[in-house]
Amino acid sequence: MASRAPSLAVSSSPSTSNSTSLSRLQTIANHMSPASITNFPAEAVPQAPEDPLFGLMRAYKADQSPDKVDLGIGAYRDDNAKPWVLPVVKKADEILRNDPEANHEYLPIAGLASLTSKAAELLLGTGAPAIAEKRVTSVQTISGTGAVHLGALFLARFYKVNGANRTLYLSNPTWANHHQIFTNVGIPIEQYPYFDKKTKGLDFEGMKASLANAPDRSIILLHACAHNPTGVDPTPEQWREIAELMKTKKHFPFFDTAYQGFASGDLDRDAGAIRYFVEQGFELVIAQSFAKNFGLYGERAGCFHFVAPPAPDAAEITTRVASQLAILQRSEISNPPIYGARIASIVLNDKDLFAEWQENLRTMSGRIITMRQALRSKLEELGTPGQWNHITDQIGMFSFTGLSEAQVQKIRSDFHIYMTKNGRISMAGLNTRNVEYVAKAIDRVVRDLP
Repeated sequence: MASRAPSLAVSSSPSTSNSTSLSRLQTIANHMSPASITNFPAEAVPQAPEDPLFGLMRAYKADQSPDKVDLGIGAYRDDNAKPWVLPVVKKADEILRNDPEANHEYLPIAGLASLTSKAAELLLGTGAPAIAEKRVTSVQTISGTGAVHLGALFLARFYKVNGANRTLYLSNPTWANHHQIFTNVGIPIEQYPYFDKKTKGLDFEGMKASLANAPDRSIILLHACAHNPTGVDPTPEQWREIAELMKTKKHFPFFDTAYQGFASGDLDRDAGAIRYFVEQGFELVIAQSFAKNFGLYGERAGCFHFVAPPAPDAAEITTRVASQLAILQRSEISNPPIYGARIASIVLNDKDLFAEWQENLRTMSGRIITMRQALRSKLEELGTPGQWNHITDQIGMFSFTGLSEAQVQKIRSDFHIYMTKNGRISMAGLNTRNVEYVAKAIDRVVRDLP
């Protein structure tokens, strides 16, 4: 019987076999892993940082201290630290709910005409020549943010030099969202000096020098009143100088107005800069919000306005611009929301309700002014190191306190007082029960961390 040939196969050791099996399982797992099949890995879509202001709000809500104070929120609060629904808004809401013709149909692309027309009058003045001459076109937007965004889209599409977007100049500092909105549509950004840290007022000479050195026909974003975040506004005389300089340089004004009537309590006064520029013949755009002055924060009611310069073909220019704004609006949101627009429209179109709204505005602005006076007075009574006149010199919802980032961190950790890291506080967060506590806390951190 022939003998068997020895086998040439080499048997695997248990460890080798296990290693091979694990390797195969790992390969299968890698193929099954969601990370391996996504088109958006972390290197392509990194985790974005939390929005600083909303992060501050979250930290405040999580704080269990009974002494905590929220000076970060950009919304009005009454003396009980509660949101305030304007009495006139309650009346308008009652009218709307009892209107048998009210429905939930789509608005036109440009929005509610009874709102946009009155919104333009609110800014430019009843009987304004620009309106009478059909040099104004208005579009209802998703509050002021949507208005700024629509303006940015329009300028990115149509306002160019040698095929490239023109540079936009923002004040330093400005509302943080300005940077994101314009960057997202490809408009390059520069800054002009605005806040003087030594005087805690306007760096007017620095601002003028920067605008003078900017390339001709640059876009200049201007806060119409109650500058956010500093609360520092140019005087009427300074506004005239700014307009003269911008006219010489052929700069394009982009006004952002979120606090008309809320800043001083006077709607006409707070629109003064815009009206002066229009009177001077500027072609310009305006982003307008009704969040603060109507308390319609979550309803997102606002408008975007284009004003053509006085010229024989002004009406034709306005018609062309309106047609392009409609296309941009259609591709973004199709139709703006209706509820907040109807509330604002009801008030703006009723003489008695309008007068009551003006009184509501005086109530809000008056309380803010009173809190400014109280905070300054208590700081001076305490002998807090430094000068504190800027608290009452500034205007509107916000104040730049001059506190350093280290002082801001200390006042938060030691006293549970929340403000943005640049020392900006919302004056609406102060009330008769906490203003002394805040003043004493500021006094303590200024002394501890000079």
